[in-house]
Formats: sequence, structure tokens, C-alpha cells
Amino acid sequence: MQSGRADVVPATRPERRGGGSLFDRDWIFALALAFAVGVAVWFGRSIKDFFAPSAAAVYVPSVVGQTQQDANAQCARLHLACTVVASQASDRFPKGVVSSQQPAPGTQVRAGRQISLIVSTGVTIFPMPDLRFESLRNAGLELNRLKLQLDKQTYVADDEVPRDHVVAQDPPPLTSVRPGSKVSLSVSKGPRGAVKVPDFTGMSIDAARDEAEREHIVLGQIVWTPFGTSGPPRGTVVRQRPGAGASIDPFETVSLQLSAGPGEYGYLVRQVHVSATVPSTDQTANVRMQVRDDTGTWNVYDGYAQGGQKLDFNLTVVGTATLETYVNNELLNQTSIGEEPKRWIPTPSPKNAKTATPPP
Repeated sequence: MQSGRADVVPATRPERRGGGSLFDRDWIFALALAFAVGVAVWFGRSIKDFFAPSAAAVYVPSVVGQTQQDANAQCARLHLACTVVASQASDRFPKGVVSSQQPAPGTQVRAGRQISLIVSTGVTIFPMPDLRFESLRNAGLELNRLKLQLDKQTYVADDEVPRDHVVAQDPPPLTSVRPGSKVSLSVSKGPRGAVKVPDFTGMSIDAARDEAEREHIVLGQIVWTPFGTSGPPRGTVVRQRPGAGASIDPFETVSLQLSAGPGEYGYLVRQVHVSATVPSTDQTANVRMQVRDDTGTWNVYDGYAQGGQKLDFNLTVVGTATLETYVNNELLNQTSIGEEPKRWIPTPSPKNAKTATPPP
């Protein structure tokens, strides 16, 4: 009898159709959702922190008007960082004082925030330079060097100042100014044209000078000449060059010949060497050396000199002459540099009288 054999087939777990991919999608969705929520929370917190101070917020104090040291100390107490970002000149705040700040006082900021400060360098005051008779170009360069502003520029006719040179200025010389001050200039557009020489003959020297000033005439050399006992009164104009009625340039000079006076037959003309030493006690002094002789009074030197400096000059003087030296407008000394001898003039003698003889 043949026995039968049964084949045993191993049991297997039935396959679930589509179940694995659904499970994986659930996990991915959960993770993505959690990430999105986290990003949203972080972004929202960042936006909040950006537009609104944190819990450790402070109010910016007012440090304008305080010294830089005091401003730094006040900022440190409030856990703020004060930093000087610029220095500017100010006529309102002294040197070293805070003149501006950013953020403004009262602004609410986070602790540790930087406060930007501008500190005053004070005001620089200096004397206004003398620009008169300077060319317009040189005047502009000087204004730029001193950081002054050319405000107005007016052209005027002038017989004494060349064309395109400064006639007047505002502020005047030596006025106290500061960088940025405005300056107005009057500039020469040249003389009005040729001028006619008046007739000075017969006038006294004082009247001739007044007439020359009225007619915008510049007087040049003045020569004193003796004409003897019959000569015109002393100081009378005898001749002139150019003559009366001549047309000359406004800058051309007119020379006058004057009478030395009746009884004057001539003067001794001396050429002398003079010197003066500025006192060493004065670092810088204004020195004026003035000569007085029979032709009048005139300055040999008028300006500044250093203490101990020696001034030397060769002078030509006429008749009795003295040299006066002034230091800072005080007379330092007076020196005689020539004396005209007494002149003997014969006088009419009565009849039968002996002929007068000159004194020895």
C-alpha cells in the first residue's frame, strides 16, 4: 500500500496593499508642520525684538551741554555706549562739550545701544586781515586760507587804487572774525580817466595840497628854493611840472618848486648815516623814525621790528635837522643831525656911518 505524502507550504504574512507609503507620508507631514511652526515662531519673535525693545530697555538721556567725560559716565550708568563720531566748531558750546547726539533724548532703546555724539571744538577768533590795495586774486586766496566767505563784490571807480584791486572791505581790518564769516569787498574798476592839472603857482603849500586833493592830483617832489631878499614869501609855489592845464594820468605826480623865503640864500645839505637799536626788552615793537628839517617833517621808517634789531639809514637833510625815534608811540630819543648856521644880513646904515662889517 503506497502511502500518500503531503507538501507543507510555509505560512506567509499577507501583504497589505498601499499601507506602507501612507505611513511614511504621515511622518513627513508631521515633521514639516513642526518645522514650519518653529520657523514662524522664530520669525515672529525676531520681528517683535526688531520693532519693540526687549524687557531690558532704557531711555536715552540728554547729554547735550555736558562735557565728554560727564556724558560717558552717564551713559555707562545706563549701560549705554557713548561714542564720539565727529568734532565740529560751535559758537554756542565751549570746547570739549557735547553739541549734538543721536538718538534724540527720550528715545527708548535696548541696553548696550550706541549713542553717537558730536563734540564742540569751540570757536576760533582772529583779526580780520587788511586786504586793501591787494589784487582781487590775492584777496581771494587769503580769504580761502582763513576760511572766510566772500559775500559781496562791488566795483567802484577810484583814482588811487589800480584796476581789480581792493579799495575797501567789510569787516574792516583788525576786526575780530571767525571761520565762515562773510566779507564784502569794494574793487577798483580803474581811474575815471585823464585829469587836468590845476594852476598851483602863487598858492601856499597848504593851499596847493588842498587843491590837489580836491582835483585828485598826486603831488610828487617838493623842492624848496632860495630866491634872495626879493623872493616870494616862504612856502609859495613858484613853478610846477607838468604845467597848468596839462592832462595827466591819475597816478602821475606833479612836482612843485617852493620859495624858501626872503633873505634865504641857501641851505646846507647834509648826507648823514643814522642808526637806532630796538630795546631788547621788547619782543616786537612798532618803531617810527621821524626827521625834522627845513623842508618839513617826514618818516624814515614806520613799521614793526624785533627786540635788539638795529636799523640803519643814509639820510639827506636840509638845514637844521633832528631825528626822533619812537617805540610803541613813545619818544625814545631825539638826536640833532645838523644845524643851519646863523646868517648875517646887512642892514642899511645911516649916512657918514662906518660900513658895517659881518661878525667874525
